[in-house]
Amino acid sequence: MQYYVDGFRGGDPDIKNATAKRRDRSEFAPLPEKVDVLIAGCGPTGLCLAAQLSQFPEIDTMIVDPAPGPLEKGKADGINTRTMEMFQAFGFADKIKRESYWVNQTNFWMPDPQNPDNIKRIGRVQDVADDSSEMPHILINQARIHELFLEVMENAPTRLVPDYSWSVVDVKVDTATDDYPVTVTLENTGINAGETKTVRANYVVGCDGARSNVRRAIGGELHGDAAHQAWGVMDILANTDFPDVRQKCLITSAHEGNVLILPREGGYLFRMYVELDKLNPDERVANRNFTVDDLIAGANRIMQPYSIDVKEVAWWSIYEIGHRMTDRFDDVPEGEAASRNPRVFTAGDACHTHSPKAGQGMNVSMQDTFNLGWKLAHVLQGRADPSLLHSYSAERWAEAKRLVDTDHEWARIMSAPAGESVLDNGDEPRFMRQFKANLEFTGGLAVKYGESALVGASTYQALAKGEEIGRRFHSAPVVRLADAKQMQLGHVAEADTRWRIYAFAGQNDSSAPGSAIHKLADWLQTDPDSPVVTFTGKDEDIDGLIDLRAVFQQTFDQLAYEDMPSLLRPTKGKLGLQDHEKVFCVDHKGLGDIYDMRGIDRQQGCMIVVRPDQYIAKILPLDSYQALADFFAAIYLPAAR
Repeated sequence: MQYYVDGFRGGDPDIKNATAKRRDRSEFAPLPEKVDVLIAGCGPTGLCLAAQLSQFPEIDTMIVDPAPGPLEKGKADGINTRTMEMFQAFGFADKIKRESYWVNQTNFWMPDPQNPDNIKRIGRVQDVADDSSEMPHILINQARIHELFLEVMENAPTRLVPDYSWSVVDVKVDTATDDYPVTVTLENTGINAGETKTVRANYVVGCDGARSNVRRAIGGELHGDAAHQAWGVMDILANTDFPDVRQKCLITSAHEGNVLILPREGGYLFRMYVELDKLNPDERVANRNFTVDDLIAGANRIMQPYSIDVKEVAWWSIYEIGHRMTDRFDDVPEGEAASRNPRVFTAGDACHTHSPKAGQGMNVSMQDTFNLGWKLAHVLQGRADPSLLHSYSAERWAEAKRLVDTDHEWARIMSAPAGESVLDNGDEPRFMRQFKANLEFTGGLAVKYGESALVGASTYQALAKGEEIGRRFHSAPVVRLADAKQMQLGHVAEADTRWRIYAFAGQNDSSAPGSAIHKLADWLQTDPDSPVVTFTGKDEDIDGLIDLRAVFQQTFDQLAYEDMPSLLRPTKGKLGLQDHEKVFCVDHKGLGDIYDMRGIDRQQGCMIVVRPDQYIAKILPLDSYQALADFFAAIYLPAAR
């Protein structure tokens, strides 16, 4: 973590210096008339976007929610490894790791062949494959995730806080103007219930759930099907003789259905998903009038010969499985993309819904807005043409489709009677086999963006075989040269909308003048065709858009810091202070050699270009200057001089 770049100040370094111009937040202050971005919904999807945009004083952001205040308990609880990597970029992954339950094993229980009325453990699977991520799969109350995003917002230069008790009821886009063309009608849901206000915005993002008014306003509909299966979920404090209650368990009984057990943070709390009754095609779950006692009784029937003695129910709900998604994630009608740029977007449950049992809903939803946030920021800053925003729908629709299809199959297998889910050629249940096959998916690591202006071709993939173009940058251990600190290379990437270029030195390159690393850095810093020169504003730090980092094959004591090029020792901030954290070398204490772990070509080295959302955009030889310049020229506009 770096701070003091603009001078020493005491106190919590997470609290940024506040911008001088901020919205009046006094009790009777009116809502703003105009904003750059209006976000509907204070769930994890909306808060993830708000936390990104809150870092930029020049972007006026507003986030509203019909609730009277922050979420306190309940809802989703699973955070996969990919999302934890994203939380690292926001700065609160370590806090979550300390507070949360870590899912290390998943256990599978089925009817005992000797006594089918009772269940028996039939196998265990390591939940996170070795070296799939440096992060754990964790479980924690969704409200805590909200709280941490809210802290990021409140500590940001803009001191952004939500406007609670306001609901978006309508959105209208004036395609004839670029001057705040979106008119949003808000309705008060609090003490002045029914009062309406209008706010004009440059962009609106609907993170307002499956019944999204933003989606409805732009003509979007959720299409798909329902499984007509009722499930209950409860967070409970209970005693039990079930031996695996502090491990994730998938349980299927002979005749009573299925249970999913998820231990929760704090050592005592755990969650149970309990399969209830099948619903008729025209029936909704509300028609059955289920109670929490029905959930407890159902769990006890399924878990025989074990039982649970519930002492307290912290939260519970009943739901029915559905798999639906919209045909687009923005307001541009089909066939008009060439002549019209999007102004309104939907994200999360507003554009895709599915079962909660694969643990993907909150995770995929936050990845939606992590994808969108940097693009909105760069368009509003004038760095990129608004046509960049078409890439959001193109990239995230494909991933939502993958989610819905995979989850549909998983939910079907989970709900299948025991005798119908066993493989013909053995005694391993199909849901256990499916779980193993889906580990990459459930970890959030299966996302791969296709070739586009933002994702290059695989021409030079062989230079870094373990860092696949289109997938997230897979971190590995390194040692920072300046202070010999062991760390993860990927942890240098913050949620600050900057690109990273990781330059891996070839054999015997120690960055002496004339070496490949030295020449690349000098070109990036001084050549008129360099994307650093072309797209960095005159008042910005030299790494304000593109952040170069170098990795060497020697150990830290074999390199001369004074030989590093000036771009790897840049001066920054209003005091012109030198940044000492740009240069790394292989780990020499046994945690692993990043070149071996990620298949980096030792002879030639390479550069890996990583997007602000941590996905690999391009892999190039160290001397492919023109290709690098052409890549960024297709995305960004030259900075004003």
